[in-house]
Amino acid sequence: MRRALLTSATIFALALAPAIAIAADLPDGGMTIDDVVSWLQGAGYPANIMTENDGSKTVVSSSDGSQFHIQMYDCNGGPRCASLEFYAGFNTHGAWNAEKMNDWNSKKRWTRAYVDNTNDPWVEMDVDLSPGGTYEILNDEFAIWRNGFRDFRKYINW
Repeated sequence: MRRALLTSATIFALALAPAIAIAADLPDGGMTIDDVVSWLQGAGYPANIMTENDGSKTVVSSSDGSQFHIQMYDCNGGPRCASLEFYAGFNTHGAWNAEKMNDWNSKKRWTRAYVDNTNDPWVEMDVDLSPGGTYEILNDEFAIWRNGFRDFRKYINW
């Protein structure tokens, strides 16, 4: 009886083993800009590398029909970067001010907003990739960004 119980428990545990998800680690040191493009495209989002006026490169993507950029940070002179920033700006012809952005910031945990020198609104969110990042965490952070990005567009009536 004892052996049958032990065998049953082992079979049950083995049957559950495939259901246990193991998060895939991000590469040591973070991600390259090409890694970010591949990750987004693999998730079904458009992604292209754009060279800015200052020569820096950003990733351009979109969610729900609205464009955003991704800037790589903490690269330490190499191709791998330990963090990134999602960001988007909106040309509202100066319709916003710091007080309205402070109102947004006081009610939101993950995204932050500000106005530029022409009072156009911007929204941003930083994500650490290294040390210890996983694709599972990155996907979760991206979902938080998409929700905050959507909510911000509603907030500014975009």
